[in-house]
Amino acid sequence: MTISSPVADTKNQPRRETDWRLFMRLASYATRSKRLLIISIALLVPLAVSGALQPILIGQAISVIRSEPTYQFLQGVPLSAALNILTVLLMLTIAVRLSLQSVQGYLVTKVGQIITTDIRNDLFAHVTSLAVRFFDRTPVGKLMTRLTSDVEALGEVFSSGAIGIVSDLFSILVIAIFMFTMQWQLALMLVLMMIPISALIVYFQNQFRIANYDTREELSDLNAQLQENLTGIGVVQLFRRERFNSELFSVTNKRYIKAVDTTIFYDSAVSATLEWIALVAIAAVLWMGGQSLLQGTINFGTLSAFILFAQRLFDPLRQFAEKFTAIQAGFTAVERISDILNEPIEIKDPTREEQAEGKRQQKAERIKREAGRNQDYSGESESGEIQFDNVWFAYKENEYVLENLNFTIKSGEKVALVGPTGAGKSSIIRLLCRLYEPTRGRILINHVDIRDLPQAELRKHVGVIIQDGFLFAGDVKSNISLGENYSIEEIQAAAEKTNVARLIEELPQGYDTQLRERGTNLSGGQKQLLAFARAAIRNPSILVLDEATASLDVGTEALIQEALERLMVGRTAIIIAHRLSTIRNVDRILVLKRGQLVESGSHEELLQQEGLYASLYKLQMLGS
Repeated sequence: MTISSPVADTKNQPRRETDWRLFMRLASYATRSKRLLIISIALLVPLAVSGALQPILIGQAISVIRSEPTYQFLQGVPLSAALNILTVLLMLTIAVRLSLQSVQGYLVTKVGQIITTDIRNDLFAHVTSLAVRFFDRTPVGKLMTRLTSDVEALGEVFSSGAIGIVSDLFSILVIAIFMFTMQWQLALMLVLMMIPISALIVYFQNQFRIANYDTREELSDLNAQLQENLTGIGVVQLFRRERFNSELFSVTNKRYIKAVDTTIFYDSAVSATLEWIALVAIAAVLWMGGQSLLQGTINFGTLSAFILFAQRLFDPLRQFAEKFTAIQAGFTAVERISDILNEPIEIKDPTREEQAEGKRQQKAERIKREAGRNQDYSGESESGEIQFDNVWFAYKENEYVLENLNFTIKSGEKVALVGPTGAGKSSIIRLLCRLYEPTRGRILINHVDIRDLPQAELRKHVGVIIQDGFLFAGDVKSNISLGENYSIEEIQAAAEKTNVARLIEELPQGYDTQLRERGTNLSGGQKQLLAFARAAIRNPSILVLDEATASLDVGTEALIQEALERLMVGRTAIIIAHRLSTIRNVDRILVLKRGQLVESGSHEELLQQEGLYASLYKLQMLGS
């Protein structure tokens, strides 16, 4: 499968995959419900045959009434008995169609829902596995559209589309066979009439497909704008942007409605064309059949059957067109979803072979280091050593935010990252946590390239506390454990260790207090406190603090500072803080400027150098 371009840039671009490849992608999901699918297809035979028999039975009834030639089993039978036989047979075909249509409709809809569920699960799993870089360029509203309405459209492809089209095509084939066995001239005329009308339908459907793609893109823009305004409602109201944003939303809404109108036009054109051609077909049968009737080549019952056939022949075609419209909309959805499923997972866990090779290299490095140590080696742990080896990194190609970065943080060392805005401090943390991959170079933890570590293992090594910690809807304890199997005693112990237990117990239901989406029923400081307990319970060897106490008041910050000092004992710590007074006691300060390491040393050493750090410190002291 070819890799598509970024989702955010797909609008108005030509399709990259054929309809057949898109259908085969769906078919792979349909085969998971193979038994239901086989039963649904098997029911097509009795459904099509019973539908094709009805015009013949009605034609035979007319022939019996007019004493015209009939089928052999009706010859010599009294009129009332013959009509009774034909009535019973007709009612039997109707009963078969009604019962089997209900069963097939249920089975097909069930298959469609199973497919929809499987695709939604796979899509969610794939999206959550994509690198942060993907989300940097993709609006959340667009993703929500693809995960909801686009996935729902997929169910239509099978529930009322693919199987329905097979059914309609099979019905047309069966009807055509029965017509040719009765009177080939009229049958040939009706079949030939279907060729140009089918070509016209295909044209309208292709136009519908293009218009539908634009419609879904406009709907994505609409949802993206709606999501942005709801997320930022505080800023919208604070700066009185309600009217201005409403006007912007109205413009996008009008574009969406215009796109919808185009799809309605092409959909209506198909329906109108089929209605017209069905009437023309009946008129043609009356004209040509009437001529044959006058010449004595057919009887009145056969002509009546063909009038019904003309109607029945175009009914499946009309249904085919309606279902084809659903399939075109579904293919548009498949195409848009394929854009996401084709997105490569940039950050992957190493294979078993790569992990084994990494362990062999780690063992060799350890033996080499131990051989080079002198006799008075103290045996200190290296469980949290970090090394950046010639690391380059760019969010956009050739626009580097980190350049040739080389430094080592020893196990147990407390290091602060300092520098102006945009110096690359947060980028270092993102690379260390492997939210992004370095453009060049490598990052090692305990002398092992982090790309050789499974992501779950890496996350156990590194605990991160950021300024704006995200909270999920649910209770307090689940926001600390985050789905892992920690007991309530372990959760309480982590809260006690970070001095947040008292604040949690002050909540209405303590650890069972239900939090709303994003923790909106907690203050910024309370949300920050849960982030400390969340990190402490995992007992990481490396602790990263990114403006971790910025949201706390003075009293709470003092409590947390005390807890942090306990938490950092025996651990490697990386601290990002804009208040330089809070990092005076760290072992070493790394000063960054435009992605390069320009200074390194303790607080006193850097002040004596009178470089960038000294300038930043003096400015802050002057401001305070």
